[in-house]
Amino acid sequence: MSDLPPYYFRVREQGALVFRVDAENRARRLELEPLALVNIRSGEVKPQGERVLSPEDMAAIEAWMAERREVLAARDVDDILRAVDHLNLTAQWAQSRATDEQLEAVTDALLLAMHDLRGVLAKKKADRLLKARDFG
Repeated sequence: MSDLPPYYFRVREQGALVFRVDAENRARRLELEPLALVNIRSGEVKPQGERVLSPEDMAAIEAWMAERREVLAARDVDDILRAVDHLNLTAQWAQSRATDEQLEAVTDALLLAMHDLRGVLAKKKADRLLKARDFG
């Protein structure tokens, strides 16, 4: 069991519960000692109980938070690229296989969502172009 990492991060919706991994105890059992509760969005780290986190604990937590933010950001982009694929598949479905009843059921919702998305994307693109012109 000596190959285990010193910390275990149980992922939660807003961050993680951090445990110290103890595999070198007298009972030779794997134990997870609660250390802290981490909020990835706010960056807040709350020690558990009366615990005082060591500099090593904080360094491990901060490194995990940085890596976790990168993973979540990559997932966001991947989710959007999947949405682009779904839009393409939806267009193909609407053109080639959808019945009139199916189209009636989805057309208004799709048109409103695409209109909203187009407006947001156009505004953000214009903002980026203006910013690049002003600072470029």
